[in-house]
Amino acid sequence: MRMYRTLFLVVSALFFLTFQSDDESPLVNIDQFDSTFAYDVRYATDDNFLKQTVYDCVQCLLIPEVAEALVDANNYFCELGYMVKLYDCYRPLSVQKKMWEIYPNPGYVGNPYGSGSIHNRGAAIDMTIVKLDGTPLDMGSDYDFFGKAAHIDHPHNETITANRKQLWSVMKKFGFSPIRTEWWHFNYDAKNYGLKVLDIDFDCE
Repeated sequence: MRMYRTLFLVVSALFFLTFQSDDESPLVNIDQFDSTFAYDVRYATDDNFLKQTVYDCVQCLLIPEVAEALVDANNYFCELGYMVKLYDCYRPLSVQKKMWEIYPNPGYVGNPYGSGSIHNRGAAIDMTIVKLDGTPLDMGSDYDFFGKAAHIDHPHNETITANRKQLWSVMKKFGFSPIRTEWWHFNYDAKNYGLKVLDIDFDCE
């Protein structure tokens, strides 16, 4: 099964690279390849720092290569007794602009009028891990907390430190890198700023 999923992702990537027009999306829905993810996409609600709903539905869209790596990481976590809970994946540039209007701090929000965010390229993920029964792990702060407790170098107790180490070590194994100010944020591949910034709406039908 894993071989067929990987083959499908490779074919999808080749299709988009070869035949993509300006109107076609280079993004794939992670649910097409794995349904074992948990979701807490707060931008599809008003429970976020924007205090408004900016996504029309709950989806995790990524470019095919990143989707494959995330599925492989989740499979590895499941073998350890955990699963990935997704907060955010691809983010339209229009949403990035709303975030910048509310919180124009490049330490936490990518400047949409500059290089933008890796989220805008379909190559970044906001996530945590939970136990297979859904029990959360203490990571030291809530998602989208703009403070030092969310920094990856901030000192915490042994439990939080171990939980974060578990999260980061596995994600790094599959090609993802954290950023200093957000324990939940992972970029895929150091070359991802060469990817195109996208402003594609979610297809919620």
